[in-house]
Amino acid sequence: METITPLVIPRSAHPISRSMVSPNALRVLYRLRDQGFIAYLVGGCVRDLLLGREPKDFDVVTDATPGQLKRLFRNCRLVGRRFRLAHIHFQDELIEVATFRALQAEDDAAEKAEAGEKSSPSSDAEPAPRSPRHLKSDEGMVLRDNVFGNPREDALRRDFTVNALFYNIADFSLIDYAGGMADLEAGVIRTIGDPLVRFTEDPVRMLRAVRFAAMLGLDVEQDTWQAILDLAPTINRATPPRLFEEMLKLFLLGEGEKSYQMLRRTGLFAPLFPRFNVWLDTETDGFPHTRVSQALDRVDALVQQGETVVPPLFLALMFGEYLEESAAAFRQGGTPPQEALNQAVAEWLGELAPTVLVPNRVGMQVRDILSSQQRFGKMPGKRPQSFLGRPGFPTALAYLRLQAEMGNGGQDIWSWWDRYSRENVVDRPSVDTATHEGAPPAGKRRRRRRRKPRTSAPAPR
Repeated sequence: METITPLVIPRSAHPISRSMVSPNALRVLYRLRDQGFIAYLVGGCVRDLLLGREPKDFDVVTDATPGQLKRLFRNCRLVGRRFRLAHIHFQDELIEVATFRALQAEDDAAEKAEAGEKSSPSSDAEPAPRSPRHLKSDEGMVLRDNVFGNPREDALRRDFTVNALFYNIADFSLIDYAGGMADLEAGVIRTIGDPLVRFTEDPVRMLRAVRFAAMLGLDVEQDTWQAILDLAPTINRATPPRLFEEMLKLFLLGEGEKSYQMLRRTGLFAPLFPRFNVWLDTETDGFPHTRVSQALDRVDALVQQGETVVPPLFLALMFGEYLEESAAAFRQGGTPPQEALNQAVAEWLGELAPTVLVPNRVGMQVRDILSSQQRFGKMPGKRPQSFLGRPGFPTALAYLRLQAEMGNGGQDIWSWWDRYSRENVVDRPSVDTATHEGAPPAGKRRRRRRRKPRTSAPAPR
């Protein structure tokens, strides 16, 4: 195995202090160190601290195995199949701990030897097959990777150089095996190793490259960028639920509009949203579709101000105009307005299901946001208190406000409902407990209907 001497940066030569690190992460690090294990902070938290950003979370890597971690921490739960991880649960935080992983599955002989040791030497029966700890698809995508290694291997198997830096709790130094410090100083995102191979192993890394470049204000290194251009059509090899989660990360971290433009330039947007992409490239009544960029700008502004934008509101803003046009087409065919919107949303969810799987619950909330816009036009209309009491009312009102701020009308309507809702406060069931109209209020149960006793037939005489 090739020996690589890492760049070790002493505490005096870098800005990271223990006071910047989560106390819970420090507890995990010190517990592992005191038990004789190697323990490092790794990844995005180290990168962000070096860039003067506040990390979203703190990840730890160690030579302790998942089983040892489970025995060492009572608040530990092991998760994951593709990558076996330990989640250390604290009252207000979760610390993710991973075991150093190997660069590749070089343990076939070890696994065979282990299986042979467990079988009787005199037995002719073949040992029972065990699921492989490292598994790739025919295309080269990693499906499972639980082969443990050492710090050097773990660093070199990570996605980008800037994410492969270790902070060593033993002496507070930084350890750099992949040139991440130099790339941070140069302001570039670069894969570790051949980008074509790394993006084939995990296509989602292409989305991560876009996210980090947009979020951190870095440039994508030339070979890495070209590999994304070449492999963009393969992004759909990742599972649709995972791509939905990655989409939320891309668009809800405060740089969504920049991420959107990069997705379009790299060719990643088209395979993720094929019909929507075609619609964006056309015009309606001679006008281009610009509301997507405007909506993402508004979302970015809210996130940067510290506000939370829930996924249904984000999706309604991003796809609202598209869904409105689709519903209008159904209405022209004679479909009633509400049914037209229902069909438009159902068709949209069906379009995305093979690529970016939006959960049905979230899709129904998007439908309710758009459906409420017509109701807002009636001030106050029938049963306004019932309308105010809907669990999705605040989100629908937020959509109306943002549309008005983007210049799409409705400012007077929003002002009226905003004032009316503040003057007529109602108890509203949580969106978490009642996600659609007609759900039972929180804390109450539907009465179960008693079955009528079955009358038995008279016994034959």
